[in-house]
Amino acid sequence: MIYCCEEHVELAIDIIVDEHETFPVLTKVNEEEKLSTSCEYCRNIAVYMVANT
Repeated sequence: MIYCCEEHVELAIDIIVDEHETFPVLTKVNEEEKLSTSCEYCRNIAVYMVANT
């Protein structure tokens, strides 16, 4: 599972596809989680959660 901002969503999708060889599930982070969750690639607020299941 990868939390990412709008800018890094394509990178997160590529990583999940490469690691798990399946199309990832892309969900928006809810408002409560946005306040405490940052992108794993930069310090911006996470907008999406990319997961393999």
